[in-house]
Amino acid sequence: MKRREFIHNTAAATAFVGIGGLSAISFRPETKKHITILHTNDVHSHIEPFGPDEGRNANLGGVARRATLVEKIRKENPHTLLLDAGDIFQGTPYFNFYGGELEFKLMSMLKYDAATIGNHDFDNGIDGLYAQLPHAKFPFISSNYDFSNTIMDGHVKDYQTFVRDGVKIGIFGLGIELNGLVNDSLYKETRYLDPIEIATDRSRILKEEENCDLVICLSHLGYEYSSSNKVSDIKLARATENIDLIIGGHTHTFLEKPTIEKNKAGKKVLVNQVGCFGIYLGRIDFYLDSENNIEADGVKIAIN
Repeated sequence: MKRREFIHNTAAATAFVGIGGLSAISFRPETKKHITILHTNDVHSHIEPFGPDEGRNANLGGVARRATLVEKIRKENPHTLLLDAGDIFQGTPYFNFYGGELEFKLMSMLKYDAATIGNHDFDNGIDGLYAQLPHAKFPFISSNYDFSNTIMDGHVKDYQTFVRDGVKIGIFGLGIELNGLVNDSLYKETRYLDPIEIATDRSRILKEEENCDLVICLSHLGYEYSSSNKVSDIKLARATENIDLIIGGHTHTFLEKPTIEKNKAGKKVLVNQVGCFGIYLGRIDFYLDSENNIEADGVKIAIN
């Protein structure tokens, strides 16, 4: 299918949607196909909800509540993907004690479809990350970390495709530069590849060779930086031309609604990120009409 335009609806301006408000995003009669993308980032081992005295985060979050919300959305639309943009590890005693086992087991129970790797996922070293992989019943996708000389070689996918309701969705992943951010004894011989070059190549392959209808980047680069030297999601969106949606992480950025950027070819790209600690669940709905045009709605759902 040819490249399609995005139409950004006013529904994307909705900042906080409670569980009871999900029906506000309705399936449109003229739409033949409806794909829902749910996403998290920088959960940082937050298994339980915040307590009542936690300020602005009081009574928010928690894996059990997220599971309830995800299950509700899947029942509304079975053509749903659940994705994570990295930094699954580090932040609570659960990680200190279990080393990531609990996080991966719970994500598997929630039936995550894919995740990328963040810098804190190396906090127990690359050997520690590898040791927990048997507990993850979902693939890790990382395109710009070259693990060929490490124990992770062959255990991380370069990209992956999914089909929902006849719509082919291609996903690739990008990680941040580890040098200077993570002790090199933790990531060992992992090589960092230029994210814009990799994104340009992988998104082209997914769009032109794999014939994907939607191309999604799971990014742990960070939303935006004041330094022009650092690659961010915003810079990535502007420098490439085959990405439809960038799901971000690393900077713990709470976006009220997805950002719309123009790519290198002048087409629109959605960029979204939902903060940290599992407080919010991101939701993007793609609607494909009979003429293969797409509309995209995006919201941030508070988990409470």
